[in-house]
Amino acid sequence: MREPTILHQIEDIYYPVLAFLGIFVNLVSILILTRGKCGLSRCITLYLVAMAVADVLVIWTDVILFTVIPFHFPGTYLETTPAYSVLLVLVSTATDFSVWFTVTFTIDRFVTICCKKLKIKYCTEKTAVIIIITVSVLFSLKNIPWYFAYEHEYVIDNVSWGASLSLIFYTTDAWVAFDFLSIILTPFLPFILILLLNALTVRHILVASRVRRKLLDHSKSENHTDQEMESRRKSIILLFTISGSFILLWLTNVVYFLYWRIVNIYDYTDPNDPAYVTEQSGYMLQLLSTCTNTCIYAVTQTKFRQQLKSAVKYPFTVIGKLLK
Repeated sequence: MREPTILHQIEDIYYPVLAFLGIFVNLVSILILTRGKCGLSRCITLYLVAMAVADVLVIWTDVILFTVIPFHFPGTYLETTPAYSVLLVLVSTATDFSVWFTVTFTIDRFVTICCKKLKIKYCTEKTAVIIIITVSVLFSLKNIPWYFAYEHEYVIDNVSWGASLSLIFYTTDAWVAFDFLSIILTPFLPFILILLLNALTVRHILVASRVRRKLLDHSKSENHTDQEMESRRKSIILLFTISGSFILLWLTNVVYFLYWRIVNIYDYTDPNDPAYVTEQSGYMLQLLSTCTNTCIYAVTQTKFRQQLKSAVKYPFTVIGKLLK
């Protein structure tokens, strides 16, 4: 049994609420986005739907199966070594999907805003499908070795329970290389790519804005409206809010991970250890990122907000008609 610390009491409430909200808001996003009435291109819609699906997978595997059930229902079949090993593979795969679909969305928006010539060929529905499938296959294959990295902690009636990293994971060159590759791929490379692409996007926007402002100043039309800049502004808001949310919510976990690697922390003194509290807090914030995109769409996208209002009103409209 876990000690009833303040952090653990918060977790006991936080994770079930996160599981419910995460599944609900992402399913709502998927339903609204797939209808195609939000004024977004098919290309953007595919990336956003892929991100929502990945977030549902993270909620289901990491929050519900890996966290909530063991917390509240200890001793289930999920804690046997084979099931636990499979679950760890699924958790890692779902996390990679969620992170890298955010990266592919960021790349697509960067190309749209900054690369006019490449935009015609790259920012298409066909390209989006190919990229989403490729990312899914590659990271599914990449995470299979995790199943073989764990060994049982104890055996009861010939049944293996628990899972811990085997000794060869730390001593074999192949496993050390695999661990290093996994760390680079998630989350450090995505962090670097998102920050770099957003910085380049900001630079391009500032340069382009100055040029267009000079052109508009020389225009004879007093009521001239720059439709291209308005469209670009909406794309920029969507890009920066999604990628910015990802960076902020993952930041604690990434910084702690670097600290853990540098200081070589392998154990904690007790559940109130600041290192343990920081690690668990970062983990909670990281998982919260699976619920934020729907809120971002509702705040930044007028047509999505209209569709969301219609979806909320629909059950009451149906009930009203039946009562009549």
